[in-house]
Amino acid sequence: MPPQPLLPNFVLLGAAKAGSVSLYHYLNQHPQIHMARNNGNSFFALETIDRAANFNAPPDRHWLAYNCVWTVDDFHAQFDAAHPDQVLGDGSPIYLCSDLAAERMRYHVPDAKLIAILRQPAERAFANYNHFRRAGLEPLATFEQALAAEQQRIQLGWGPWPHWFYREIGFYARQINRYLEFFPRDQIKLFLFEDWLADPLKLVQSVYEFVGVDKQFVPDLERRNVGGVAKRGWLKEVMIRPNPLKSIVNALLPAAIRHPLRDRLHRANTIRPTLNPTTRQTLIDDYRADILQLSDIIGRDLSHWLQ
Repeated sequence: MPPQPLLPNFVLLGAAKAGSVSLYHYLNQHPQIHMARNNGNSFFALETIDRAANFNAPPDRHWLAYNCVWTVDDFHAQFDAAHPDQVLGDGSPIYLCSDLAAERMRYHVPDAKLIAILRQPAERAFANYNHFRRAGLEPLATFEQALAAEQQRIQLGWGPWPHWFYREIGFYARQINRYLEFFPRDQIKLFLFEDWLADPLKLVQSVYEFVGVDKQFVPDLERRNVGGVAKRGWLKEVMIRPNPLKSIVNALLPAAIRHPLRDRLHRANTIRPTLNPTTRQTLIDDYRADILQLSDIIGRDLSHWLQ
């Protein structure tokens, strides 16, 4: 009898610019977990999508060829290096906002546990825009111009990656409700970005427990895909690249001291663009009903998101 194909036991749904890239790497450090080889392979969002009607922005096709998988066999191969006793995980920041992913997950992995980190949607949209500007993907010079172009981009079939629809993908209640049509609530674990910033280790260990591995494991909590512009490029390189000084600090300082110190240095060395207050308020007004509904879904007060 041929071996059973390998499929994930849990899936990271996103959201984009809410810590999902870092979470993927922290989970992949756990010896009992094997994450899909390509973070963001996006199989569940792409398997049945109409390719001709989508991915028409200039960078889209390059990204698809570089990172994504389209067939079941290629998706199974994402886990071919896993050990038999490891828990398997997949993740893509477009899963949460995809119209297709929830149904395809239900078809392929109905027992999978689903995890999402949700960020205040106006802040998430602005961070998403700035990320793509820094990467040279977003051609429009201001966030307001990109918001004004969003409907035209949808009509032209841009995306769904990169996340060109900065405003549209912030309606989390709508997206979570789509998953609740296919999965019971106890299979979905939802966090807030505030939880991530306040205590990333606590959040990661909560995910470890949720997916059924040893929750006491402590990963190296180096943040990935962090926004902002470095004031001193040399300091950023010292903090993120292997080097003798970093090795000495890692050897001398325990993680409980080292990680908060590194985060403080990063914040002190980072210049962050500021979201125009009028634009922020306009977006909050757009999101207001969805935020209130999301508050009911997750059982948490989100009134600070409306300020």
